[in-house]
Amino acid sequence: MALVTAGVVVLDCAEPEKLAEFYRQLLDAEETEASANRVEIRGADGIRLALRRDVNATPPSWPRPENSLQTHLEFEVTDLDAAERRIVSLGGRPTETKDASGPFEERGYADPAGHSFILRTTTPTAPKQG
Repeated sequence: MALVTAGVVVLDCAEPEKLAEFYRQLLDAEETEASANRVEIRGADGIRLALRRDVNATPPSWPRPENSLQTHLEFEVTDLDAAERRIVSLGGRPTETKDASGPFEERGYADPAGHSFILRTTTPTAPKQG
């Protein structure tokens, strides 16, 4: 029997209820757990994401070159333009303005609290180049 049976990505933010609503709508997810300091959602494909209250949270500064990207989320989509319109309508914003290089198309965004995430049309096969 496995010692670890489940995992969840947790993002710290000042207002977990608001950020959970952004991701709930983006992922067509449902809320599975909520308390005063944490909200967890689960997407139809099983992805689990939790938002945890941190009253001192500050938005990440990525993609500024002086600060290395430590963590980000990646979501696969079939239509990048439609997904971008949805993200912007929910309060997210684009962060990548250059064309992506490589065998797949991807675009970078920030959620309303400043966490970075990538939309891509296929799963990458090569390591990140820079």
